[in-house]
Amino acid sequence: MILIVDDNQNNIYSLKKLLESKDFPVDTASSGEEALGKALKNDYALIILDVQMPGMDGFEVAETFTGYSKTKDIPIIFLSAVNTEKQFITRGYDSGGMDYVTKPIDPEILLLKVKTFYNLQENNIALKKSQQSLELEVKGRREAQVSMRSEIDHFHLMLEALPQIAFTLDQNGVVTFVNRKWFDYSTLEQKFPETHPDDLDINEEFERCRKKGKALELEIRIKNLNSGEFRYHLLRMSPVHQNEKVKNWVGTFTDIDDQKKVEKEKDEFLSIASHELKTPLTSIKAYMQLLDRKLKNNLESKEGTFVIKALDQIEKLNSLISDLLDVSKIDNGKLRINKKPEDLEKLIHNTIDTIVQTHENINIKIDRHIAKIDHLIPFDAIRIEQVLINFLTNAIKYSPDNHQIIVTTFVDEEEVKVSVTDFGIGIPDFKQDSVFRKFYRVEESSVQFQGMGIGLYICSEIIKQHHGTIGLSSKLEEGSTFYFTLPLN
Repeated sequence: MILIVDDNQNNIYSLKKLLESKDFPVDTASSGEEALGKALKNDYALIILDVQMPGMDGFEVAETFTGYSKTKDIPIIFLSAVNTEKQFITRGYDSGGMDYVTKPIDPEILLLKVKTFYNLQENNIALKKSQQSLELEVKGRREAQVSMRSEIDHFHLMLEALPQIAFTLDQNGVVTFVNRKWFDYSTLEQKFPETHPDDLDINEEFERCRKKGKALELEIRIKNLNSGEFRYHLLRMSPVHQNEKVKNWVGTFTDIDDQKKVEKEKDEFLSIASHELKTPLTSIKAYMQLLDRKLKNNLESKEGTFVIKALDQIEKLNSLISDLLDVSKIDNGKLRINKKPEDLEKLIHNTIDTIVQTHENINIKIDRHIAKIDHLIPFDAIRIEQVLINFLTNAIKYSPDNHQIIVTTFVDEEEVKVSVTDFGIGIPDFKQDSVFRKFYRVEESSVQFQGMGIGLYICSEIIKQHHGTIGLSSKLEEGSTFYFTLPLN
């Protein structure tokens, strides 16, 4: 808006009409005092100020404007018909004017000057607003950076206080922070500790999980630089998400070497006991089979029924001992996985047939939902069949009132997923993460259903050695879905 200041109403009227004809918004004042009051209340892009006015003349008004922060930068054009000499023009510039126009006024020249100063002031105002906005943004960012730095420092202090080795990585997997305990096992911040030659490579395992955005949990032996001893640690690396994308990773190495030594002693006992039990059990089974053949010749003998039941229990005991031996092999790193290209669909079909034909309950119904697998997949057929049998027998075992089971396969570009769904008793949410632990049993089912709690642990180790994943989803009284994945490559 333009402010015209003149004590002559005729001059105001003619100037106002001239400017409004060019679409300039115009305001007027008939004295210096009135002009000052309006300038302090309103925002003006230009002031056209008459020099000769009663009371405060134009020069005094201009000098007063320069004393206020709101008005000091408003451009002023002086108009004068009397004071046309050089000294007055000079005073006009000294008092803060941007131009000095003498009367009679050339309308075209005045409009050109008005347009120039008006546009300059508008641009200046816009620039100041942008600058203020930018300053506020910079201030906000600085405050945010200070706050973030404080939070990061607090987070790092917490990591320093942990008894574990703690570290962070960026979204690309580059180490960005390590606590002091890191340097007991590594000389460089960017280098992971040295692992035992027989253990998995940390970088390879992390890269596999990083590409999928999934957490890594791994038991691994790393070398202590002071003692030269390889100590067992539980490595956990978890992604931190922001806006559904992985922002960075947080990791810890927890020393579990003492715990592993205790477990090793227990496992050695189980291994020895299992082997010692296997030999007499094999002999008992052979004698019972001979007795069974002899009694079969006597169709009326009741002892034959007892022998069949005894053989059934011997088979269950043999299965338990085999599981204990598998646990021993897993803990000693001797569980062999012999992968070669196999037809997974054929294996699933044969396993379902075996379960249906050998199970006592003839009412079991296993539905098959098939996703087409066009090529052979590398896996250990014996071990994957062991996993499937465990899933299917558990589905039957824990669904005493519902005999329907669904086996589903899903295939994408990277992996195949096999799921077994039952409609049984289900598992509470807070216990689902523990079912794949060794010797773990859900308390609610441990009284009603027999077992040692090692079947799913063996399954999880078999799938891990195939570089796949294993998991479940479940709801109480509605059923459970256990699944595993196998990489296609």
